[in-house]
Amino acid sequence: MKQSRGEKIFYFCDVVFLILLTLLMIYPIVYVISASLSSGNAVVTGKVVLFPVDFDLSAYKMVLKNNSIWIAYANSIFYTVCGTLISAFLTICGAYPLSKERLRGRKAITFMIALTLWFTAGMIPMYLNFRDLGLLNTRLGILLHGAASTFNFILMKNFFQSIPKSLEEAANIDGANDYHVLFKIFLPLSLPSIATIALFYAVARWNEYLWPMLLVNEDRLMPLQVILKKLIIDMQVDMEKNMDVSQKVTSETVIYATIVVAALPMLLLYPFIQKYFVKGVMVGSIKG
Repeated sequence: MKQSRGEKIFYFCDVVFLILLTLLMIYPIVYVISASLSSGNAVVTGKVVLFPVDFDLSAYKMVLKNNSIWIAYANSIFYTVCGTLISAFLTICGAYPLSKERLRGRKAITFMIALTLWFTAGMIPMYLNFRDLGLLNTRLGILLHGAASTFNFILMKNFFQSIPKSLEEAANIDGANDYHVLFKIFLPLSLPSIATIALFYAVARWNEYLWPMLLVNEDRLMPLQVILKKLIIDMQVDMEKNMDVSQKVTSETVIYATIVVAALPMLLLYPFIQKYFVKGVMVGSIKG
């Protein structure tokens, strides 16, 4: 079909706009990486625009020479992997029964769950709840906080509802119960949506900062984000005590290096599961 002149202009402007938007999103990442690989003087004087200037790895050496970084990395990997598995398990177990019309009170339960998107108990009551349960300064406390997301729950529930009922009815005729239907039919068909919610949970777990900081006060239990923030503050204090200009300049590159260290795992992981992420979001939105 031949496009009109107006359609060609529209598509051209659309492509230009998307290219500019992409560049605006990519540039901060490129700048942070370049600044972390440049000398401190080049960063402070504004010489770094796109590519590294006076290539220097001293910022990474300062960050990675601290043993607490590696302990925090192991903690973050543990919290991300185990927390994502727990969250996905709870989300699936909750979304599957609520996707069935035969469940009594299904609409009321769904409404109460969706209500938490707008209203929550608040930070102080939640903290007191963790304290009374004895979950402060424990790995279990970090794993249980945010174990279920309402948004991911609704996404999974909608996908389960989009699966044809004829598949379940055929399985029931063959004598399959709900457990067989869930594990033999629904889960194999739900891999894109499961990958989607797993990505959401993993990114949230990896970037979590506030609640781990509130729930634990021991370095051996802290995740990477909390330790990096602590290191940045400690390094800045040490550099401010030293009046050497070069040391003060180095603090700028240290901050950028910590950002790269914290974000690198997610940046490397996302391209491999992007296809599942896009497909899962689209399929999960077919039926509400």
